[in-house]
Amino acid sequence: MNNYGLFILFATLTILSPGPGVVLTLSNAVRHGWTGAVPGILGIASGAFVVAAISATSVGLILSTSANAFTALKYAGAAYLLYLGYKSWRSDRFSTLLETRPSSPGYRFLEAASLQLLNPKAVFFFLAVFPQFIDTSAHFYAQFFKLVASYAVLVILVHGSYALLANAAKGWLSSPKGSWVAAKVSGVTFAGFGVLMASASR
Repeated sequence: MNNYGLFILFATLTILSPGPGVVLTLSNAVRHGWTGAVPGILGIASGAFVVAAISATSVGLILSTSANAFTALKYAGAAYLLYLGYKSWRSDRFSTLLETRPSSPGYRFLEAASLQLLNPKAVFFFLAVFPQFIDTSAHFYAQFFKLVASYAVLVILVHGSYALLANAAKGWLSSPKGSWVAAKVSGVTFAGFGVLMASASR
């Protein structure tokens, strides 16, 4: 495997950068506490694992070459992000962010996994990045599994840290003003990512 340390650095910086998954983790941590955010974090990691597997198959090649397949997945992902933004924006109409109706751990897991799976850019990330760290003279699947597993572990560590930070700020976020600001910022951010995804090109 070529430059494994560089892959870890690159993957960590990528995961640290703000995105829909980070916003969802912060939102879950505020609503349900650090432990309540864990199912969503595991969902994001599992979704990343599946997306990476897809990128190594003919499905990834279809998405990278077919304009129709890319467009369909792009708009599905954008619509889902806009829905999450709308749901977050509206949450303060009924109660504060911390008092929203509880969701099951299974629902949070599936919500986060869906967010990852409906992002076509994630497929292209793995298609573009992974080949740079694969030694063609060695066993492909062993290297592939190591890279994907490492990425999934990094997702858990980074998003777990984000959840801890959000949980630490729960005192301010539990106030009416804090919960209102968090709901609006979360809603606008999700919607913004949805618009960006809808306007993305390959």
